[in-house]
Amino acid sequence: MGIKSALSKPFAAFVVWQINKWKANAVYAQQKILLKLVNDAKQTAFGRDHHFSAIKSYSDFKNYVPIQDYEGLKPYIDRTVAGEADVLWKGKPLYFAKTSGTTSGVKYIPLSKESMPEHIKAARNAILTYINETGKTAFVNGKMIFLQGSPVLNQKNGINVGRLSGIVAHHVPKYLQKNRLPSYETNIIEDWEQKVDAIVGETINEDMTLISGIPPWVQMYFDKLTDQSGGKKIAEIFKNFSLFIYGGVNFEPYRAKIEQSIGKRIDSIETYPASEGFIAYQDSQKDKGLLLLADAGIFYEFIPADEYHDENPARLSLGEIELDKNYALILNTNAGLWGYSIGDTVKFVSKNPYRIVVTGRIKHFISAFGEHVIGEEVEHALLSVANAEGVKITEFTVAPQVNPKPGELPYHEWFVEFSAPPVDLPAFSRKVDEALQKKNIYYFDLIEGNILRPLIIRTLQKDAFVNYMKSEGKLGGQNKVPRLSNDRKLADGLEKFIV
Repeated sequence: MGIKSALSKPFAAFVVWQINKWKANAVYAQQKILLKLVNDAKQTAFGRDHHFSAIKSYSDFKNYVPIQDYEGLKPYIDRTVAGEADVLWKGKPLYFAKTSGTTSGVKYIPLSKESMPEHIKAARNAILTYINETGKTAFVNGKMIFLQGSPVLNQKNGINVGRLSGIVAHHVPKYLQKNRLPSYETNIIEDWEQKVDAIVGETINEDMTLISGIPPWVQMYFDKLTDQSGGKKIAEIFKNFSLFIYGGVNFEPYRAKIEQSIGKRIDSIETYPASEGFIAYQDSQKDKGLLLLADAGIFYEFIPADEYHDENPARLSLGEIELDKNYALILNTNAGLWGYSIGDTVKFVSKNPYRIVVTGRIKHFISAFGEHVIGEEVEHALLSVANAEGVKITEFTVAPQVNPKPGELPYHEWFVEFSAPPVDLPAFSRKVDEALQKKNIYYFDLIEGNILRPLIIRTLQKDAFVNYMKSEGKLGGQNKVPRLSNDRKLADGLEKFIV
């Protein structure tokens, strides 16, 4: 046992003891954080404009602070980007995390000297809670790889700007730097395919024990490793590979193919990091869901998803939530995001402690006919049938077809890239449609009422999604394929890849 492995157990036990203190009093921790955030920001431009000095409770906060997305906060963010201090948060941001927005173009998400350490601490604690629960420490002595964006930072009015994963790379603890791959020279390669090729070259002969990244891009790395090694499974290439850390998308659609590539089932940790804050991580290999980080500089609010587009939707604090109900997630952070709708929907699976699952995106749904089908429902419908029949999915997305051929009813069009296709596609499609009808009563009514015909699955060529993302300049990094679209933009782009 190496020295790092030996030291990790007592350190993990101490950290878990600290976590358990706030975990048992999460609602109280949230109340404290709200009042601290408001007090710390009351002399900012946003704080003065929204009467922070008068806020003494969550009820007061709701009266003065509206729910808003990036567009709503953009006037304040623009002032911050221009170099003005004390706008959304005290002083100036430490960084701007640069992300791509659908309506706003490039978005600049502030990271402060108070918020940045929370990102690092959460990533560390996800691993430490795993060590404490399982007692497994051997992986800390091997090499670890984090597939991430370039660490190269630019400047905007004196503030460093980059992708979140690239910013985080500058804060990796020194005790991990020696074991960490890829090298800086490889990490700064912008072209994703070239970068993955270089990573394969650097790692194929190393003792990789921990691999982390967004599942579809990890799969690309695995595919290239297998090709380079003459067809070997990942477990043959990296004999001590024992822990996979992932986030950004639901792992289940990718699980079968990734485990097939590895050659065995290994432990995994799911995380929920975002540029706006590190929200949750899997703290147990035994219990479902991700531990909501209630003591990490973020005050959470929850809007019932079915009320989100109402004029005055309910706004709930942590102590008011119900289990198994979809909520739009709202953040108030120690980097100066206020009433910020991050765009994700979550569902609580436990209150003791508070654990969530991410169910989709509030903007990613299909309701061309009033059905309001969400990501969780299409994933369940496809995967429940696929798993039962040994069908393996590489990637998929769904869009409405509102202009079918003359004489035909409209339908949901599914674009699926199979790694192990069904023997009978029409029968498979019928079963997926029936599974979706059971999950969504509105969809069931539309099928029964002959408003819609059952779904149609279009089989796509191998690497169709990779090639599509490449054509859009969105290959790799933090880019993800949306499961659902209420328009045809993505569907139209995939039509050329239909088998």
